[in-house]
Amino acid sequence: MSRRRPTVAIIGASNDPNKFGNKAVRAFASRGWQVFPVNPSLDEVEGLPAYHDIQSVPADHLDRVTFYVPPRVGLDVIDEVPAKHVDEVWLNPGSESPELVHKAETLGLNVVQACSILDIGESPRDY
Repeated sequence: MSRRRPTVAIIGASNDPNKFGNKAVRAFASRGWQVFPVNPSLDEVEGLPAYHDIQSVPADHLDRVTFYVPPRVGLDVIDEVPAKHVDEVWLNPGSESPELVHKAETLGLNVVQACSILDIGESPRDY
């Protein structure tokens, strides 16, 4: 019996290999996660289909949503996250703000403020 792959939506996924939104896609994929890149301007990231918003992600439940966008963008997106029944919301360095954390917690989301790439045992420097 195969185990379900963990799922992650990467808000702010990028095609620029120097940006953390791209490094995260590669790091999570290398660790066997099912990765859903989210970026309103892209159709594909690292060979994976990209979704223009989190509502378009074809999963009813996500283990993790990780943010690689400025806090003001995160404030616009965070309201859509609870509909995906998310276990954890990660606000990576540069994406967090007191307002965003407060709003996420008010929505009942489990917020972690840390680097999600390091959390899965990878280093952004390696990508």
